[in-house]
Order: sequence, then structure tokens, then C-alpha cells
Amino acid sequence: MAHPSPSASEPLALVIFDIDGVIRDVGSSYRRALADTVEQFTQGAYRPSSEAIDQLKAEGIWNNDWEGSMELIYRYFESQGGDRDRLNLDFDEIVAFFQSRYRGESAENPEQWTGYICDEPILAQRPYFESLTAANIGWGFFSGATRGSAHYILQRRIGLESPVLVAMEDAPGKPDPTGLFATLEQLQASPTCPVLYVGDTVADMYVVENAAKQDGDRPWIAVGILPPHVQTDPDSQAKHRQRLEDAGGQLVLNQVTDLTPELILEKAVGSRQ
Repeated sequence: MAHPSPSASEPLALVIFDIDGVIRDVGSSYRRALADTVEQFTQGAYRPSSEAIDQLKAEGIWNNDWEGSMELIYRYFESQGGDRDRLNLDFDEIVAFFQSRYRGESAENPEQWTGYICDEPILAQRPYFESLTAANIGWGFFSGATRGSAHYILQRRIGLESPVLVAMEDAPGKPDPTGLFATLEQLQASPTCPVLYVGDTVADMYVVENAAKQDGDRPWIAVGILPPHVQTDPDSQAKHRQRLEDAGGQLVLNQVTDLTPELILEKAVGSRQ
């Protein structure tokens, strides 16, 4: 399928999306692989709950799930009286095990992936992005996912052709805003065009705050999305909403498709006033 052509005129707003928890549900994939990895490297003694993973993410610096896995392993051994400096954890081994669960054993070839990634529910389909283009709203993706994983979802599963994407290999991890600026550069918008960044974690909200500190001429709007795994319980949902709002989320929605072209343009116009 062809990617919708961008409008020849200047976009009225730009929307940049995170992918995990926003475009795809990773509750039974990335988060499951993280829990598997921690369990494996604690010799089966500890498997972090969904709440424990959320608490780690709420710190705003653990956007990379490989690093998050390693941190939870360290913290478990510290809770048992151990010293992280004495642990001989091999980060490459942690990554390899994580990927064997997430992508499958044939991790290098997307055609042969058999892991958790194959069953991720998609949260936004191609017509949604077409509606943004039709409303003269530019869009792209800035994600902490690997480029291979992101392309698998955006191109193979959703059917977008050559979407604007800055992935894990392309920029420092969030909340560093370097990748956000790199996405804007690819979108080639004017320096005053309003930007909405859409994410589901505290780090995603912080990245907007950090971008605004470096580029104060442009209106910046942080949009939080409640990932599916927190919406199964009212208390978890309320807690996550509060975390996103406390971290700077100016708008928090239940799902990404609630961010309609009309709402985007309403927020963009309001940001200019």
C-alpha cells in the first residue's frame, strides 16, 4: 500500500507518536519479555508484576526495556542483601534472551519472527493516519523501539510505506529530546508549527518538557495515552493518568484514535493564543 502523500501546503500541526503502548499494545509482548528476562536472570526467584514495571517506568528514565530488565535484576539482588557492583551481569546476554522471547529465536529475520511481537494488538490502523493527512496534519514516529521492531508494526502490520521514523538506533533514549528534533527535521515543518507528542509513559511527557526548554518559539503539547494494561483496573487507570498529568501531560486520552483531527487542530489553535 502506498503511504499517503503529504500535503503540498504547510501543515497546520504536527503529531509525533510513540509506538509502544500507543500504536501497539505491548502488555503481553515487551512487558512480558521484560518479566521473562528478570525471572531468567534471577534464577526464577523473582518475576516483576505489571505494577512493579509501571513503578519503574514512572521514574521517567527507564524507557529502554533491556536496561529496565537489568535494573530490576540488580534491584532484586540488592533487596536480598547483595551488591550490584559484585554482580557479573552481561548486558549482551540480557538483550539476547529478551529478543529471543520478543522476536523469537530467528531474531535477525523479520520473515521468521515467531515471538510475542507477532501477536501484538494494533491500536491505530491506516485510515486513522489517512484522516490526519486529509486534515493537513503532518505526522511521524519517535520511539524507543528498535528500527526492525518499529518497521514490522508500521509497515508490515499497518501498511504504511516509508513512514517518518526515529527509532532506538537513531537517537539517545527519552527523555532526551534529540530524537524528537530529528523527527521534526524529517517532517520539514516551519519553526513555529505546533507539535503534539503522543506517548504513554512519564519519559514521553518529560521529552516534551525538555524539547520546549530548547525550542521555546514553537508550541509544544504533551498528549498522554493510557496503555491497555492499565485500563483493566480503575485504580491503575487513575494512577497512570495522574502520573502522566504530573509529568506534564496536557491532555490524557484512553486511546490514540481519540486524538481526532478536530481535537488536534483545536489544541494547535489554542496553543497559538
